[in-house]
Amino acid sequence: MRSTKIIVLQLKQIIYTVLFVIVGICLILLLIYMLGNKNDTKAPVMATYVPGVYTSSIVIENQPVNVEVVVDKNHINSINLTNLDSAIATLNPALVPTLNDLEIQLVNDTSFDNLSIKTDTKYTSSLLLGAIEKALDKAKPEDVHNNKKK
Repeated sequence: MRSTKIIVLQLKQIIYTVLFVIVGICLILLLIYMLGNKNDTKAPVMATYVPGVYTSSIVIENQPVNVEVVVDKNHINSINLTNLDSAIATLNPALVPTLNDLEIQLVNDTSFDNLSIKTDTKYTSSLLLGAIEKALDKAKPEDVHNNKKK
């Protein structure tokens, strides 16, 4: 005949065991969740610009000069001055180098807030940046324009 064995458990041991089991189950579920979501489909990235060539005009020495911005879906490809008279370029020698400096920075996806502008060409830079921003506003998709009006 077998004898009956009596096991005495303290309440503290039972509570600790239950807590460790719950924490273990939570860790296993967390690992499954973190490792199981590798095949998430990301939302499509909205185009920043409508690809094309956009222009904006500025007036220098009473002569209109067009700032031409070429963009693709996500960034600026080039910025040029069109209708630039040689007399204007001669009278404003900082115009073309300043535009080239701004173009290099903007083509490399530098934001307008982080552009480095030389102090001696601050006025020329602000004039050109205003024209570039106007051209880029034209390049934004229609739904962006509609959201601004609301």
